[in-house]
Amino acid sequence: MKRFLQVLPNLTVGEDVCRLFHGRGGLFPGDEHLCLDWYKPVLLLTSFKMLADEQRDELVSAIVVFWQSTYPNLPLNLVYQYRHGGQTLSELLLGEVPEQHVVTENGARFIVHLLRGQNHGLFLDMANGRAWVKQHAKHKKVLNLFAYTCGFSVAALQGGADEVVNMDMSKGALSIGKQNHLLNDLPVGARYLGHDIFKSWGKLTKLGPYDLIVADPPSNQRGSFVATKDYERLLKRLPDLLAPAGEVLLCLNAPELGCDFLMQQVSNTAPQLSYVERIDNPNVFADIDEQKSLKVLRYRLSL
Repeated sequence: MKRFLQVLPNLTVGEDVCRLFHGRGGLFPGDEHLCLDWYKPVLLLTSFKMLADEQRDELVSAIVVFWQSTYPNLPLNLVYQYRHGGQTLSELLLGEVPEQHVVTENGARFIVHLLRGQNHGLFLDMANGRAWVKQHAKHKKVLNLFAYTCGFSVAALQGGADEVVNMDMSKGALSIGKQNHLLNDLPVGARYLGHDIFKSWGKLTKLGPYDLIVADPPSNQRGSFVATKDYERLLKRLPDLLAPAGEVLLCLNAPELGCDFLMQQVSNTAPQLSYVERIDNPNVFADIDEQKSLKVLRYRLSL
């Protein structure tokens, strides 16, 4: 925990949700298991390995000292989360969490939930992807696949998209997505389809074509999507859903699969798509091996 304790006094929080410390990137040897996030007004400390009681107490004490010295007029709200082997244990250690917890990012508001599950309603490493969509969505029809709580949809409509079609198997996630749109004064312009994508190509085709498709699937979720076998199935269909010169953001968050995997899948399965660029991740998510970090690859349908 040495590097975490060294960095902690220099951290600052602002209005927007963000990661403060990213041990998972491997740039802080010995602290690869630790992350610290800011979901105003709550700090979330996550460990990916079991901490002894004295270790956790040392971390919490250091955070208290940091907070009292840097933000003496603000109450400290601290949630601790232990994640391992697909299991997540969350505990409120200090202060409180708002009953309806709404955070901001790049001019948008999102509902989050820190005390249940490992997915909190907004993936922080995808901030630049949402910003890119907001910047490039004007007058476009957008298809948001594996939409989750519809962060990309909010970004697209804020950026002037004509329409967004959101599809996800989880009707619960889409319900939160609808609330996110209302929070941002976006009552119209979005559709919400709670269906299995692989059984819905006819409906998606009927609603298309699309100027921009965002595909952000889970990397290994049984019954939904396993990247090593399902990305190829997805890619086969995407070119037929695109308008001429339409673009796709292909996302992959699997440390064991680099850009080469995804690019080879596209080359083999959808050669009509031409690689344009990789969208950079937020600086705080820097990784000792960028092939292990989030991949967001931009492709364009060749004319």
